[in-house]
Amino acid sequence: MKTLAIAAAFCLIAGSAFAQGATCKTNAKGSDGKPLAGAALNSYMKKCENDAKSACDKKAAAQKLNGAAKNSFTTKCVKDSVG
Repeated sequence: MKTLAIAAAFCLIAGSAFAQGATCKTNAKGSDGKPLAGAALNSYMKKCENDAKSACDKKAAAQKLNGAAKNSFTTKCVKDSVG
């Protein structure tokens, strides 16, 4: 049963990876449209990663994932969101 749950989680992860287009790295632009650099980029990426982790934790909870499946899902989800 655990194997089935883990396999289902990986299928969901793969499907969500194709659905996502924009990542933190591709959205790291200032108000003038130029790419961020230095401290501004670091700050933006840190905030974006924290926001992505929160969103991914909520998705994992909605899918009722626990243990290794939740950790795997959250790690992959954050990695895909950050870019």
